[in-house]
Amino acid sequence: MTDVLILGGTGWLSGRIAQRWLLSGAAVTCLARGERPAPDGATLAIGNRDDPGAYDVVSRTDWDHVVDISSRAEHVRGAVDALWERASRWTYVSSMSVYADDMTIDADETAPLVAAAASRDDDYGAQKVAAENTVRELRDDRTLIVRPGLIVGDGDPSDRFGYWAAAFLRAHDESVLVPVTSGREVQVIDADDLAQFVVTTTATGVVNAIGDRHPFADVLSLFRARARHDGEVVEADDDWLVAHGVDYWMGERSLPLWLPADMPGFMCRSNDRYREAGGELRPLADTVASVIADEDERGVDRPRRAGLTRDDELALLRLLGPHGRRDVI
Repeated sequence: MTDVLILGGTGWLSGRIAQRWLLSGAAVTCLARGERPAPDGATLAIGNRDDPGAYDVVSRTDWDHVVDISSRAEHVRGAVDALWERASRWTYVSSMSVYADDMTIDADETAPLVAAAASRDDDYGAQKVAAENTVRELRDDRTLIVRPGLIVGDGDPSDRFGYWAAAFLRAHDESVLVPVTSGREVQVIDADDLAQFVVTTTATGVVNAIGDRHPFADVLSLFRARARHDGEVVEADDDWLVAHGVDYWMGERSLPLWLPADMPGFMCRSNDRYREAGGELRPLADTVASVIADEDERGVDRPRRAGLTRDDELALLRLLGPHGRRDVI
């Protein structure tokens, strides 16, 4: 039996990875603080990675595979120092936020990275680069660094992809506000496809784990059709949205998946190595369907970490008036 240690294993993505390992017949241990349960069938080992002795409870076991998804470079360093000699294989789940170049279309794993974090206060991308550097010090034939793009699926706590499900579901036969979609693309990875890849691939080195590129308008059309929305779709220009306090990409009062025009490469990266390493991609329509069902169940008017409230959206639509373009998707 394969003995797997997941550093985490109780969150949205790490929990899915744990579940996939369990389905494959592995014995899974999740090292976490204990604030959330481990998936059924997994062993929960209590440890706070801020504490020097966090790994003591798992450092006397030989592991066939250790999986780490931390976004704190110091946590990754502590885990490597404590557990590397006990691990036959090590996977670190990083992020495409490590890349410094958001302009180049179809950039691959050799693209330049942002500077590594110098302190715990540095941002997410810099932390991930510093963590990657720690893993790179290990033996290449036993390590894999996975760089996912935007991870989506049911239960997603970021609310970015799911916002569009909620927007079309809650509008019914009324208007939905969208940004300019012409010339823009969307590239995501379903959380279950990513989890399956981590569990099954034998690849080493660095792999961009991301799906194929889709025109932004086509993605919104999938959400609209599945939500059975039959109102107008109203498009506002970038400058107008920014002038009225709407943010790009994420956060409160934002339009998720919308990016500045000077970032064409951000969601247009190469996934050739992912495909070559056995990575699979379910149809985007299937992911959209699961997200629509999940958002409908969780409530489209619940507080969200990304997007506009319906009240904000309606206020913007009134301000935009006849200046917005209608029926754009």
